[in-house]
Amino acid sequence: MADSFSKKENNKKKQKKQQDKISRREERKTNNNKGKSLDDMIIYIDVNGNFTTLPPHLQNKEEDFAKAKRAKKAQADMLDSDFSGIVSYMSEKGYGFITEDNTNENVFFHYGQLNEPVSKGDLVHFKKEQTPKGYQATTIKKK
Repeated sequence: MADSFSKKENNKKKQKKQQDKISRREERKTNNNKGKSLDDMIIYIDVNGNFTTLPPHLQNKEEDFAKAKRAKKAQADMLDSDFSGIVSYMSEKGYGFITEDNTNENVFFHYGQLNEPVSKGDLVHFKKEQTPKGYQATTIKKK
C-alpha cells in the first residue's frame, strides 16, 4: 500500500534534515582552526603599543620611535596653542562647556580655571589639557 501524503512529507523533512546536518559537518571540517602553526598564533607589540605580526627584530624600531616622538610633540604643540570658542553651558555646580570655534567640539571647564568671570554666550580664549576623560579648558580669558 502507498504511503499517505503526511508520511511522504515527514520523510522529505527527515531527508532534508540529514542533508543539512551532513553539509554543516563538511563546512565545519573545511573551516576549522585546528592545525594552525605556532607562528600563525603569535602576535607582537610594536613601539607604539599596537599589535603587529612582525617580530621585534624585523620592526624598524628607530623609525617607529621617531614617528611616535613626532606625534607626541605635535600633540603637545597643539595643546600649547590658544583656542577660541563660545561658552555654551554653565552649571551652578561649578563647571561648564565651551564650544570650540574650529571643530565645534565641546570642551569641559571648571570655574577654578577662569581668570575672569564669564557667562553663557561669551567669546573666550583658552588652552587645552588632556585628562583621562578627554580635553579640559585651562587659563580661560574673555576675548
